[in-house]
Amino acid sequence: MMSEKDALLRLSALCAQGEHCQWEMTEKLRKWEIDDEAQARIMERLVKDRYVDDERFARAFVLDKIRYNKWGRRKVEQALYQKHIADDIRRRTLDDVSDEEYLKVLQPLLKQKRRSTKAASDYEMNQKLIRFALGRGFTFDIIRQCMDVEEEMEDWEEE
Repeated sequence: MMSEKDALLRLSALCAQGEHCQWEMTEKLRKWEIDDEAQARIMERLVKDRYVDDERFARAFVLDKIRYNKWGRRKVEQALYQKHIADDIRRRTLDDVSDEEYLKVLQPLLKQKRRSTKAASDYEMNQKLIRFALGRGFTFDIIRQCMDVEEEMEDWEEE
């Protein structure tokens, strides 16, 4: 069994390497079988010393998932929910991301997907692209904006 001091040191070191949320740290403590009172003291200390900050974590998490994993708002929101991030923090951090940020990620994804997808008609192709984007967690309004831009680009290239 790990001591309270050792658990605090290990979690502090972990938090110093990257952002983590309170739920992740509590899960680690639970797995290490640290008793509830010690867990509360450790978490209080981590939060007080700013090793753990759910809002800071959420901001970093949102940007990472959008830019590097190429996820849309719905998928990011679901992941934050699974990490037990409070509703107000989730909403605030997601609302801070502009539509342009999502469009910047989705447009190249759709372009690449269009090249690698076979379809009998434009309608079928669009349906496949929409399903793909929805699966990535993009909202329908963002997908629609991307599809409109792509169609305009194709019309322009044909002229």
